[in-house]
Amino acid sequence: MSVAAPALPRKKLPTGIQTLAKLRGEDCYYVDKSGMAIDLIESGSYFFLSRPRRFGKSLLVDTFKELFEGNRALFEGLAAETRWDWSRRHPVIRISFADGMLKSRAELDRRIQSNLRRNRAALGLPRPADIDPDDTADDLADLIEQAHLTLGAPAVVLVDEYDKPILDNLTDPARAVEMRDGLRNLYSVLKGADPHLKFVFLTGVSKFSKVSIFSGLNQLVDITLDPRWSALCGYTDEDIDTVFAPELPGLDREEIRRWYNGYNWRGTSVYNPFDVLRLFDRREFHPYWFETGTPTFLVNLLAERRIFTPDLGRIVASEALLSTFDVDTMQPEALLFQAGYLTIGQVRAIPGRMEFTLKYPNLEVEASLNDSLLKRYMGDAAASEAQISRLWRVLQAGDVAALRELFHAFFASIPSDWYRNSPIAQFEGYWASVFYSHFAALGLDIRVEDSTNKGRIDMTVLAGGAVWVFEFKVVELVPQGKALAQIRDRGYADKYRGRGEPIHLIGVEFSRVDRNIVGFEVETLAV
Repeated sequence: MSVAAPALPRKKLPTGIQTLAKLRGEDCYYVDKSGMAIDLIESGSYFFLSRPRRFGKSLLVDTFKELFEGNRALFEGLAAETRWDWSRRHPVIRISFADGMLKSRAELDRRIQSNLRRNRAALGLPRPADIDPDDTADDLADLIEQAHLTLGAPAVVLVDEYDKPILDNLTDPARAVEMRDGLRNLYSVLKGADPHLKFVFLTGVSKFSKVSIFSGLNQLVDITLDPRWSALCGYTDEDIDTVFAPELPGLDREEIRRWYNGYNWRGTSVYNPFDVLRLFDRREFHPYWFETGTPTFLVNLLAERRIFTPDLGRIVASEALLSTFDVDTMQPEALLFQAGYLTIGQVRAIPGRMEFTLKYPNLEVEASLNDSLLKRYMGDAAASEAQISRLWRVLQAGDVAALRELFHAFFASIPSDWYRNSPIAQFEGYWASVFYSHFAALGLDIRVEDSTNKGRIDMTVLAGGAVWVFEFKVVELVPQGKALAQIRDRGYADKYRGRGEPIHLIGVEFSRVDRNIVGFEVETLAV
């Protein structure tokens, strides 16, 4: 008689824990990044890392802090235990803007002062009386120098969420500029303090240009797109299969990968830790990360810029475009990438530059972002939810006639005043964008500009045990009746005949004048 293998012991899930001492003290699961942290320290002195929110940046910053302060007990059994020189300690100055929302330059300066007071107290260093209490830059410069000279070792400066005061105010450009200038004033100190510094690490969500916020700090190395550090934050497939092995029984391993893996910065792909920990706690698939910060500002920006939504999962951008942006030059591609809604799919080297093809990292982001875009494009969030639910039932039933009725009724339901007043509806790609986002919001297998040996299919959807091939036309630009004819003439169905599934050929024609579907021709090829 066979005996079932004993269940692996489960530990506490470290959801929301951002300090190594608490994580280790409460016997939580821990993905050991201490070896990579030492690798980085040994490779240089000044570093910047951009990663999306809730990606473990604060825990990484705290790991650096505990290493430099020599807290060996926290690293027992970890990679750092035998690699780190525990006899040498350095004063650590840690500055964080992670908490709260700052709404003025005065609030920012008070937050900086609070950070500096806390660091002085921790290091036992008083602020000299001759320093102007409102001069945050001079205060930081003095603190760094005092820490080195008084404590006998060069200081370490760690800045967590360095850009949050700016990002919290992007909807008010004037205020965002105030925040940027205040932070630039603070960070400018680091260049002159070099003789007193051992290690500097700044992290946040976005990468602002050196000119705008790190002026003169030329020694700062941006490791955001360095393949060696792609997995410095986040969980790898190996981490899921080993560290979290006790949590896997009862969950579809491939679905975990499809829902949450895929973030990539030219190296190893990783999972968002927040998603994984919430999944292991709740035991059901859900867009946990996306719902912690719905990107209203970004969705509005995409609408205002008339972004063709089928293109979002295949944007081509240069390294320069992805690496920097500023308050007055916000490119949607850079925001989407830096905020984690798109990630690197392919890399191509061309003379003098690198080009990246971006993609959705995973099902969670693709479905959730398109759902948010659809609500914006419809102007009615409640109607969007019902519409998506109906679409799913239609696809499962394979009811092509109902598909036409669903979309025709949808476009007819949008008030004419909304069309007149909304810039979204004024570009040719509006109708196809709305059509695409319906399917993408369901997380279906969608191929946009689907290549065949005779051309490109506008959109192919694999759903409900069938293949749905779509061609879109605007009748004011192309004579009516051409959409389905193109699918037939170019043999678009041939690519999918080997699947053994029904193939629905659907020519969809929109009219700018009628603001609706005026042609919906269908031909179904049986198995």
